[in-house]
Amino acid sequence: MTGNEETKAKIEKAALDEFMEKGFANASLRQIVKNAGLTTGAFYKYFSTKEDLFASLVEPYANKIYSIYDVTLQNFQTLSSSEQQNAMTRVSTDSITQMLNYIYEHYDNFKLLLCKADGTEFTSFIHNLVERETQSTLKFIEDMRKSGTEIPQLDKDFIHMVSSGMFSAMFEIVVHDMKKSVAIERVKKLKMFYTGGWEKLFGISF
Repeated sequence: MTGNEETKAKIEKAALDEFMEKGFANASLRQIVKNAGLTTGAFYKYFSTKEDLFASLVEPYANKIYSIYDVTLQNFQTLSSSEQQNAMTRVSTDSITQMLNYIYEHYDNFKLLLCKADGTEFTSFIHNLVERETQSTLKFIEDMRKSGTEIPQLDKDFIHMVSSGMFSAMFEIVVHDMKKSVAIERVKKLKMFYTGGWEKLFGISF
């Protein structure tokens, strides 16, 4: 690791501690710089603002979760309607497993993202996932109808409500600091709950 990389890592470590204790809004940039053992001038060689510093600790990790979701969806949508129906449980399980593993590999970053981001653009993290899920569900319904499978009418706002409940509940694993083994079991039950609900609403089995 070069000297610049070491200094950047030192800043990020001091920032993680400060943000974790106080949250973004109440965190002191001056304290972060002091704890990193730097001058303010030295700090600005690496980050332009407190927002920029916070983003360095959460944005790559949020983007990875988006990527897991998007790649899973892209692969899923290459399947025929009957294949999608049969693969739904397996594909969603694989995607959630990837997300869980990644979250627990970078737990502190997700704690910041989900619990300490008030005052930043990153409070929209769950909402962004919900929007993706809402659109993909509408597309699934459309494809199933085109293939001849009757799906009852479900409006976008209702699908958004259900999706919001699912993702908000899933990320309770971080909000409440659940051990990974406990989180896996609870998310598994959560997934069973929502799968059963969608089957009932759609009138089909996955």
